[in-house]
Amino acid sequence: MHKISKIIKPGIIFGKDIKTIFTIAKKNKFAIPAVNCIGTDSINAVLSAAYEAQSPVIIQLSYSGASFIAGAKINTVKYQCPYKQSIIGAISIAHYIHKLSKYYQIPVILHTDHCYQEILPWINALIEEGEKNFQKTGIPLFSSHMIDLSKEKIEKNISTCKKYLQRMSKINMILEIELGCTGGEEDGIDNSSLKKESLYTSPEEVNYAYEQLNTISDQFTIAASFGNVHGVYSPGSIQLKPKILKKSQSYIRNKHKLLNINPINFVFHGSSGTNIHDIKKAISYGVVKINIDTDIQWATWEGILKYYYINKHGLHSQLGNDKGIEYPNKKYYDPRVWIHESQKNIKKRLIQSFQDFNSCNQL
Repeated sequence: MHKISKIIKPGIIFGKDIKTIFTIAKKNKFAIPAVNCIGTDSINAVLSAAYEAQSPVIIQLSYSGASFIAGAKINTVKYQCPYKQSIIGAISIAHYIHKLSKYYQIPVILHTDHCYQEILPWINALIEEGEKNFQKTGIPLFSSHMIDLSKEKIEKNISTCKKYLQRMSKINMILEIELGCTGGEEDGIDNSSLKKESLYTSPEEVNYAYEQLNTISDQFTIAASFGNVHGVYSPGSIQLKPKILKKSQSYIRNKHKLLNINPINFVFHGSSGTNIHDIKKAISYGVVKINIDTDIQWATWEGILKYYYINKHGLHSQLGNDKGIEYPNKKYYDPRVWIHESQKNIKKRLIQSFQDFNSCNQL
């Protein structure tokens, strides 16, 4: 079994090192969990869980998540930029992750999630910041960005993504693209009313993206839809077809006479609630990155909820609990206490994902 720690240094990693880990992932049949974070609390929980699992991990930011990180409303009119809050939030937290992650002794991929046509200026600003950082230090700010133009015609989708790949590959970054659409709702984007056929990608579409992007660089991943849905759903309400990924790999391998069984690095969006059988099949067909957000959101809240039920006698006032009306409750409502309980529950749920994705002890 290939061990990552022998060839990849801990901390934020980039292009070629990411490609190396993806190659090892396909050989060892595991995928890396990608977790949407909204602040230092969730970031620290993810890093701690990855250290405990001895697994690489992907920390990713959404547009609204980055805006939330920036805190109080930034005067976007003053800066003449409606995207300023998300830009500042993403850049600020990226520097935090750069400083902290290496101390957890794990490789970390720092990524931004779905960027649609309407918010491309957000990613443009982050790439520009990455180019500045690359000139100063030899590394970009982020490891990778996702451009999601899946609602556009495939020709426009890929032609635009080629331009981004051209720019990003020069500073050793990875580009993630999306083909077909992920259903459900996430980050304020509602795809719940999409026609079912748009949730499934064809091997021909995957091949088209591969051929076009490969003329620029091989530093890209493809989130090819196979019935994926963001959010939580009842069993049987969606129909995942992981074989779409298998057929796409076979189509490309045979057409281009490639030796690699799974030449494409696939991404699995909307994994929350997915049964383990479909996850294992997707990994066997070349999925190297699996997004998990909704389940982690619930784990975040559940940790606080459990803490409240156990300690509610001390959480209704500053004074007075089951020991007497004069007893102080500071030790119960101290934010460090109940936030830590939330973090512990996040870790517990993430460890389950590391195990499900077979990424434990891969370092």
